[in-house]
Amino acid sequence: MPTGFLTTHVLDTARGVPAPGLRIELFDGAGQKLAEAVTNADGRTDTPILPSKDFATGTYELVFHAGDYLRATGQAGGEPLFLDRVPLRFGIADPEAHYHVPLLLSPFAYSTYRGS
Repeated sequence: MPTGFLTTHVLDTARGVPAPGLRIELFDGAGQKLAEAVTNADGRTDTPILPSKDFATGTYELVFHAGDYLRATGQAGGEPLFLDRVPLRFGIADPEAHYHVPLLLSPFAYSTYRGS
């Protein structure tokens, strides 16, 4: 059984704070929805979005519902939003590793990296 797992969190870089209340969906490489979570006060999910029991190598996609968060925090600006849903497609190659894929978000930019 794999011991790896996947976590994520969202930081609101425009305001310099974690991004609570942001909905995140996880899909496998075939587009099947595997999980959904909402970030807590620290901008993290309460549990791994892909725990060890479900962890496997392959291609995944996290979809961050940034537009809803930006609207709720008064940062949305005009419609249509520049950023609404932010998809991050990535691969998991090591079934024993902790993969951490955060999103650094502002109304007009985002970045990501493999964290620890």
